[in-house]
Amino acid sequence: MMWQQFLMGILGLMAGFIIASGTVAFIISIGIVPRYAGITRTASRVRWYENCCILGAVAGNFVYLWQGHLPFGTFGLALYGLFAGIYLGSWVIALGEVVDIFAILCRRIGLTRGAPFIIICMAVGKTLGSLLYFYKGWAN
Repeated sequence: MMWQQFLMGILGLMAGFIIASGTVAFIISIGIVPRYAGITRTASRVRWYENCCILGAVAGNFVYLWQGHLPFGTFGLALYGLFAGIYLGSWVIALGEVVDIFAILCRRIGLTRGAPFIIICMAVGKTLGSLLYFYKGWAN
């Protein structure tokens, strides 16, 4: 009985590593990491960024499986929320760029100036919507 539980635990952990690896490979393949490295002019550190993505996915698996509480307090929660928001925003923008949604939208509505302003407004709207969602307690 204990041997079966141990085997199931190992298989579950391996499956989690596979899913996390696929997620990281997808993030890298859509170009989030190289785009950020190009914007920040740190292209020589792309491999380090990719390793951090993999480490973050593995650490996320362990934190998800661990049933305890992390002793980081309110500041740690706010910091985690900031980084999670940056991560989610990166996904939204990268996926939008992959399908060229912004270029198509700007061409269809005849927008020639102000595209960066529209993108910033979308990000601010998403942030304010998330804050309102959690402030009102709609998550419960």
